[in-house]
Amino acid sequence: MRNNSLEARIRKTSGRSLRTTGSEVLVLTISAFVYSIAFPGFMSAGGIGPIALVALIPVFAVIRSTSWKHVWWYGFLFGFAFYIFFAYWLKSFHALAIVLIPVIKAFEMMLCFVALKAADSFFRRYSYLVQAIVWVAYAYLSESWFAGFSYGNIAYAFYRMTPFVQIADITGLWGIVFLAILPQAFLGRYLADYARGNDPGFRSYVMKNIAIIAGYALLVIASLIYGFVRIAEWRDKEPDRTWDVVAVQHNHDSWEGGYYTYLHNFNNLRRITLEALSQTDPDLVIWSETAFIPSVAWHTAYSTDGSGYEVTAALVDEFVRFGENLGVPLLTGNPEGVIEDPSLPPILPDGSTNRVDYNTVILFDDGRIVETYRKQHLVPFTEYFPYEKQLPWLYNLLLANDYNWWLQGEESVVFDSDGVRFSTPICFEDNFGYLSAEFVASGADVIVNMSNDNWSKKVSAEMQHAAMGAMRSVETRKSTVRGTNSGISCLITPEGTIHEKMEPFAMGWHLYQVPVYTHESNPDTFYVRHIDLFAHAAVWAGWILLGAVAVMKIVSAVRRRSDES
Repeated sequence: MRNNSLEARIRKTSGRSLRTTGSEVLVLTISAFVYSIAFPGFMSAGGIGPIALVALIPVFAVIRSTSWKHVWWYGFLFGFAFYIFFAYWLKSFHALAIVLIPVIKAFEMMLCFVALKAADSFFRRYSYLVQAIVWVAYAYLSESWFAGFSYGNIAYAFYRMTPFVQIADITGLWGIVFLAILPQAFLGRYLADYARGNDPGFRSYVMKNIAIIAGYALLVIASLIYGFVRIAEWRDKEPDRTWDVVAVQHNHDSWEGGYYTYLHNFNNLRRITLEALSQTDPDLVIWSETAFIPSVAWHTAYSTDGSGYEVTAALVDEFVRFGENLGVPLLTGNPEGVIEDPSLPPILPDGSTNRVDYNTVILFDDGRIVETYRKQHLVPFTEYFPYEKQLPWLYNLLLANDYNWWLQGEESVVFDSDGVRFSTPICFEDNFGYLSAEFVASGADVIVNMSNDNWSKKVSAEMQHAAMGAMRSVETRKSTVRGTNSGISCLITPEGTIHEKMEPFAMGWHLYQVPVYTHESNPDTFYVRHIDLFAHAAVWAGWILLGAVAVMKIVSAVRRRSDES
């Protein structure tokens, strides 16, 4: 009889554990989906930003309720599910990408969940405050290593909630992340205790934490007041000058290559540009990332006679003649070919080229390349992979999937055209606040983003990218003009508002009257002067808080065992 009772208890415990695990898995999966629709996605091309203020409450509740045994793989599950929902457009890039990126982000989230669980376990009363700091640190670190992928940062969900994001010119994204996460960690803690029958009463819970709540409320109120004041200031502010820029969108399938494709694209770019110039008188024309191929720098520097590259060189000659007669400076993405081995000629005896390439933007004027910017932050796995020796199997797999590497630029170049100083983060580069801040610190008064998201085939993917550009304008208080292959071409003003979006996935042009705010009349923002200071503080605070308590617990456990022995 006793054995039967024991077996019943075991079955009951196992069944409850299975039900609990199943319910937690379901909650995390639903939360990942709900969180994803806060951003531009398949549910809404613009996203439903306010949802991000509540979507993670169940996540923090699960982290508090679950065991150490489960929390690590729960983090993996949530990270994988969220990025499958959020970055579903990666399947258009490559079948490998839709698996690789969610897996990488899942491992990052796994580590984050473990740290959040540690914060909950080590800091009983104010664990939610430490969790908010940990989440800021995670958000920064997850975009700061080799495979850093900044898409999915909660701050970008609020790109249309402009009063809420104005503090980015002080804190960068990181203050916004903290304000968005703290109340969710607070409410998630209460929800977990309520579900487990440990509810002290919400009023009692609030009163025990009233000092933190009051401090948080003051931060939010101050941030919103600051936001409304800054928006009003920038909307009324007279620019130092207006810069007329024509953006040309040629809507090319970025996977197609070869001479006839390059010729076709050039003909479209030329035709659209001439049409724009017949109706406008701009200061600059911009084409998108790698809009013109082949390399102008290579073919104007080295002779290709008798090498089989004469046709390609002839296309470059056409481009040069077009630029000479354009009558206005042309800014375009164009790969820069340079000599790989200086001891060898540009064309080798076997007909191949002694050449390596940078992904670059060139300013072409008066029949020559006036200035060149080389992309500094390359896309991991597709534009560079520095672990050939350590991971040769992955390196060869990537090469087998038609990925080829660019060289990495090292200088934050500032162009000057007709007295306007500007810099050109290339595509993926405007995902990272530090780069645009470095451009502005180097003297840029306008940000010109040159992008090609045509491969995504999704407007939502292009809007996710444009939302990041909006945050760069807030952080630096500089106007951004986006010149893209197929969208989102637009103007972004310094308070982060997106204006005059061109129709995505369509050919056309648009004249943008870009307000220019110079360094002389508008000093650098706090964020530009102290790039990612708040993120660095969160990382150090997280390490110190969790590390110190972990050491204390280890020492305490050792002493206890010593006393027992």
